[in-house]
Amino acid sequence: MLDRIQESADFIRKQLGIEKSIKTGVILGSGLGDFISVLDRAERISYEDIPHFPISTVEGHDGELILGEIEGKKILALKGRFHYYEGYSLKEATFPVRVFKALGVEQLLISNASGGLNPTQNIGDLMLIEDHIHLFPDNPLRGKNIDELGPRFPDMSDPYEKELREIAHRIAKTNQIDLKEGVYVGTSGPTYETPAEYKYFRIIGADAVGMSTTPETIVAKHASMKVLAVSVISDLGVEGQIVEISHEEVQEVAKEAAPKLATLFKELILQLS
Repeated sequence: MLDRIQESADFIRKQLGIEKSIKTGVILGSGLGDFISVLDRAERISYEDIPHFPISTVEGHDGELILGEIEGKKILALKGRFHYYEGYSLKEATFPVRVFKALGVEQLLISNASGGLNPTQNIGDLMLIEDHIHLFPDNPLRGKNIDELGPRFPDMSDPYEKELREIAHRIAKTNQIDLKEGVYVGTSGPTYETPAEYKYFRIIGADAVGMSTTPETIVAKHASMKVLAVSVISDLGVEGQIVEISHEEVQEVAKEAAPKLATLFKELILQLS
């Protein structure tokens, strides 16, 4: 594992001419790749070219690692992520987070499209994730721990950095973005939820449900990264409002909400040290 991480990181450094550590990484979810448009001097590498990287197989996940700048601040972005339902293990799906750490990333911004469970939500809302419930049938840290990567039992008392969330709320208020906050439940997918499942997730304390994010956050915290994550509410799982949904519709809603997310992430990156 350590050799594979290092080989991937060395390849990326060489291909993109990275000489110094890059402190901020971004993972973009379904239909949310428009964030890349705010980057200057964007350089791209296809996942297929990076040693040991998985390949993104889902529509709306382009499969590119991008190095760009925002007012001189360099960031790395994954335009497209990897999912358990694609057949990858959670170790494989979160491998890019390990590579980010090897490249010096200290703070990770994550986005996703998710189903809203809270009656106060509307389609197209942004929800800042304050906590999560990991319901995948596996954990990316299962197995022998590699001490060089992190502790055997990582603390998860503050999975989504309170300080970053406070900054995000101030940015949202300044830019007149209605930013809600809640608990995200991560499930394996690929099926969308049944009405009974929506009800169950709400009973156990979730405000949104999706098929990603929690494994990436677990690995990022294992690696001592600071994490901020935002869900775009792409459909509703609220009793009485549940309707048939497709991946295409989820992508469409995400694309419409992408400018708000881009503003939030851009301004947040500018305020990060």
